[in-house]
Amino acid sequence: MQILETKRTVLRRLLLSDLDDLYTLYRDPEIRRYFPEGTLSLEETKEELEWFVAGHPDHPHLGLWATVYKESGDFVGRCGLLPQMVEGQQEVEVAFLLSKAYWGQGLATEVARALVNYAFEHLRLTRLICMIEPGNLASEKVAKNIGMTLEKESVDDKGPFLLYSTGKTPQVK
Repeated sequence: MQILETKRTVLRRLLLSDLDDLYTLYRDPEIRRYFPEGTLSLEETKEELEWFVAGHPDHPHLGLWATVYKESGDFVGRCGLLPQMVEGQQEVEVAFLLSKAYWGQGLATEVARALVNYAFEHLRLTRLICMIEPGNLASEKVAKNIGMTLEKESVDDKGPFLLYSTGKTPQVK
């Protein structure tokens, strides 16, 4: 099921058949460099995929979605809107992860901008965040390109992160 479309991509619900494509991304140390848990095994990727396919029990309208390049039909990443608990406050994160072959083309910004519009216009959310590991300059650039500003530096059980945000009050519908 298609969630949204950009000029160059379609975001659709993940399918169990996306496992190999997702695992290709999740096992790459360069792609997963700024993820505290690092690369994932095939079994860990399968568990995560099954969770995303089932949907978030409290927020079925949120999740990570397959990102497909229109021109080729290739699976190029997984992007979406994720519920997060940050310092005791419920938040919604704009999340994006793309194949290295698509880096540096403005695709992450294009998709993230569409996610922001979808969240504000369709889901009526009033605030969005990005949690970015320090040193991840590419993700910081995307956050700034979609209108986010650095709110603060923080630490959680996974380590330090920069909290970028846009909007007014934290909320998950």
